Amino acid sequence: MISVITNRQIFEYDIHSLVKAFYGREEVRVSVAEELPKDFSGFFLQYEEIAASWGINRADPNTVAFSVYSEGKLLDTEKEEVSRETLSDRILLKNTVKRCIYRLLARELKKELPWGTLTGIRPVKLVMKGLSEGETPGAIGERLKQVYYVSEPKLSLALEIAGREKVLLLETSGAKGYSLYLGIPFCPTTCLYCSFTSFSIALWRERVADYLCALKREIDETAKLFQGRRLDSIYIGGGTPTTLTADELADLMGYIRDSFDLSGLLEYTIEAGRPDSVTEEKLAAILSGGANRISINPQTMNDETLKRIGRRHTTEEFVQSFLLARKAGFRNINTDLILGLPGEGLSEVQHTFSELSALLPESVTVHSMALKRAAGMAEFLKEHEELSSVNSAEIMGEAEKSARSMGLLPYYLYRQKNMTGNLENVGYAKEGCFGFYNILMIEEIQDIVALGAGTVTKRVYYDPETGLATGRIERCDNVRDPLLYIDRIEEMLDRKRRLFSNGEAG
Repeated sequence: MISVITNRQIFEYDIHSLVKAFYGREEVRVSVAEELPKDFSGFFLQYEEIAASWGINRADPNTVAFSVYSEGKLLDTEKEEVSRETLSDRILLKNTVKRCIYRLLARELKKELPWGTLTGIRPVKLVMKGLSEGETPGAIGERLKQVYYVSEPKLSLALEIAGREKVLLLETSGAKGYSLYLGIPFCPTTCLYCSFTSFSIALWRERVADYLCALKREIDETAKLFQGRRLDSIYIGGGTPTTLTADELADLMGYIRDSFDLSGLLEYTIEAGRPDSVTEEKLAAILSGGANRISINPQTMNDETLKRIGRRHTTEEFVQSFLLARKAGFRNINTDLILGLPGEGLSEVQHTFSELSALLPESVTVHSMALKRAAGMAEFLKEHEELSSVNSAEIMGEAEKSARSMGLLPYYLYRQKNMTGNLENVGYAKEGCFGFYNILMIEEIQDIVALGAGTVTKRVYYDPETGLATGRIERCDNVRDPLLYIDRIEEMLDRKRRLFSNGEAG
């Protein structure tokens, strides 16, 4: 275990995230104490106030120090002097603390992090904010390097994606519009890495009709709340929506079509994430229901890995499902991949892209493995020490090179806690096939109304005069358990009414 002690109760979450980024699979514990325990081994973050006795009109300097101890002996220290203005500004002080920690850990462990001190999930948002305020890309780049120590490759990627997003967002309604997410929380089996709301379709088959009935109640209420506003995108996710039968899919999508004005819709996506849940009848129902984008996800094109992570399908089954979707008429097919799956390295990733390139999907979303507490992967890796979850800048670079060679361009990016290699997730797509919902969700510039068990709705407030988001966001969530969702559906509806209660949804 890696122990960190601070002499002030502040930034514990950010400190934990940054130290964890350096130490990967090690447990990290952050606590508060004015004095170090005897024979302490670990890191100590200290805030010192030092009165200055010289200088004219100079604010008293203060020091932030981050030190490493072994059995009570000081081994190394990194310091940064700050003004009283910085000490009173939470954001400035937080960035100072993180820089100090970063320099010491980078020196101690002899490694750099690709995203520097950034531990948030939306690094491109920093670039977008700078662009909206009239900052040049060059100035933004210099600021991100100096304040956050972002590496040149990641800086270039973030700037490219931000420039692409800025153009694509002009096609949307921005803060005045909204997007719709519907969650189908059923799967054939639960994959080892998954932490999403997911329940066995075999156990739930007799109650699916009740679930869809409750979901329709939410559709009705949402249609009333958002009447008169443009619906930009719809995303049906899960779980695995294609665990529903063809008739159930047709009925649900027909109900959506009858309830909302889809005339301004830019995109309608449905996840057929598990190839073993795809049939010709379901694909026909999805296409006739109005979806113009589908996601069929192999995660890897290595059969041994698929068995290991509980996918219960083969690479050949994925290929057949992909070809079925193409034959059905889909012209925008996404495939999800995960880098850092147990036992996979550079050669396995190269093989996956080699196989995928023969199919020419319109988009590929590359995920870095994230070890989440709610998933079984962390425990699996503890029990199988011969396997490792490895991702690196080299592997991500190979993925980017392969995607670009397929004619795909990066268009959105986000990060998660505990990602292997402290890297990122990137969406690549052909021109004209960029995923609007993905961009709108990550950039948080419009309401995302989420229906179904385990979903979270986000209300984005905006200035009615400028039509721009103000930065204020409020959320309401639905209960995760489908039975509770069915039984408490009226409560879920009340939560949405309260969130959008002023009659101006957004």
